[in-house]
Amino acid sequence: MTETTQGPRERPLSPHLQVWRPHATMVGSILHRITGSALYGGALILAGWAMSLAAGPDAYEGFMTLLGSPLGKLVMFGLTLSVFYHLAKGVQHLFWDVGAGFKLATANMGAVACYAFAVAATLAVWVIAAMTGAL
Repeated sequence: MTETTQGPRERPLSPHLQVWRPHATMVGSILHRITGSALYGGALILAGWAMSLAAGPDAYEGFMTLLGSPLGKLVMFGLTLSVFYHLAKGVQHLFWDVGAGFKLATANMGAVACYAFAVAATLAVWVIAAMTGAL
């Protein structure tokens, strides 16, 4: 007789975990989804800001103190990076929508350009904010 084990059978892992190695366009696609989700959190922060503004000076001061804390600044920096990356990736998608930029080298170059633009634009905004005393 054959012996069978009781319980569920072992199922194989998805093949993408072993077959695919990360490349620029794949990481770019994942980051586009992550930054899009992060922007939902940013919308909630914006709504909280508007509600604190409507609630009066004490509530607004408390909310701005929270945003001015080191953790608040870190979150705002991340949101700034998310906005610029999502913007850049959206522009790349516009090119793809008209059928341009699908060659592998062009697509990879576009992904790297999105990374570079997001970092450079975020740093520029925060440096300007620091120079003008907004931080």
